[in-house]
Amino acid sequence: MPVGSKFVWRGWHPRILTQSSSAMLKDFSPQAAFMGVLVAFVGFASSFAVVLQGLKGVGATDYQAASGLMALSVAMGICGIVLSVWTRLPVSVAWSTPGAALMATAGIPVGGFPAAVGAFLVCAALIILAGLIRPFGRAVAAIPAPLANAMLAGVILNLCFAPFQAVAFDAALGLPILVVWAVVAAFKRLYAVPAALLAFVVVIVFGVDLPDGAMASWAASLAPPVEFVAPAFTLPALISIALPLFIVTMASQNIPGIAILKVNKYEPNPGPMFAVTGLFSALSAPFGGHAVNLAAITAAMCAGEDAHADPARRYWSAIVAGLGYVLLGLAAGAVTGFVSLAPPILIQSVAGLALIGAFSGSSVAAFQVQETREAAAVTFLVTASGISILGISGAFWGLIAGVAMLGLVKLAKARA
Repeated sequence: MPVGSKFVWRGWHPRILTQSSSAMLKDFSPQAAFMGVLVAFVGFASSFAVVLQGLKGVGATDYQAASGLMALSVAMGICGIVLSVWTRLPVSVAWSTPGAALMATAGIPVGGFPAAVGAFLVCAALIILAGLIRPFGRAVAAIPAPLANAMLAGVILNLCFAPFQAVAFDAALGLPILVVWAVVAAFKRLYAVPAALLAFVVVIVFGVDLPDGAMASWAASLAPPVEFVAPAFTLPALISIALPLFIVTMASQNIPGIAILKVNKYEPNPGPMFAVTGLFSALSAPFGGHAVNLAAITAAMCAGEDAHADPARRYWSAIVAGLGYVLLGLAAGAVTGFVSLAPPILIQSVAGLALIGAFSGSSVAAFQVQETREAAAVTFLVTASGISILGISGAFWGLIAGVAMLGLVKLAKARA
């Protein structure tokens, strides 16, 4: 509801509960619907490759990765619809792309993929707690932003090498993807990754020698993939996957997602929103989904003027995007089956291109403040090194090392 120039959500209100569906339909507009379709396509196409690589990185089979992609897409679609209808705000929900990038380099945990699924459930529980318990949420927000960004940059770094490694692997296959991305990015950055994905499809169709029966095998994968994975809980997986996944999801997705809404003159209540995304993360986890969260980039698309001139009617863009995500999720088997026809380095190159923007942004944010630059550098280098100690990945040790370095710097200044 409008309050001055802002639109404030105050939770469940009798007027919201009793608002008829006909009143909602009056808010619908073709402009918002078009933006919603565009958001669903961009959100899915620009980073599904990162999700697949992340799930395989922690031990998922091809079918389990497809199931996880399906579960995430359906969960974030329904979650976005629920939050947008509930709050009447354009709440865009996405999977945790930084979290998937983290998993791509974390390594298979002790206990295999079931242990990773257990870590996903713990991460979901932490997100719910961050939303429901204010001191806990404030503690997460207190993690120095430069260190969180440095950890993210270190996690992403190796995957960002993939587009160039693909060119070295086979220039005829890798170079078209890279060139298309660069040309489109120079004119319209938003469409660069979908354009690279289209180039990837063309390369597979015309440049890859497919084995006999490949297309028949692909046709058999059109049914929605569903595989339940019983979770297992191991300490190394909780430390190397659950905690870093929680931190990057909150710092790189949920908190910026709230900021995007505020920039566009909305006043959301963050806690319940975080808790709802955590709930949907928990529902998707047994089927291979790692985490869903408030979106940042697609949130700007749904909440901006391009979605509708009237801010009170933009929530329909997020609703339509949610419907699109559900439909795309049901096609996850076909998507992953088609991707598997190509050499793995090619889809890794698309994933790397999707993360270049995130790498540049997190790098700038990590090293921008002089007082925390050394600690951010330590965090980045330890994380990017890929070290694993006691079965725990470098992302955790990078953050620990950065916090220790920051404490030493502050102690030295206090005694100077």
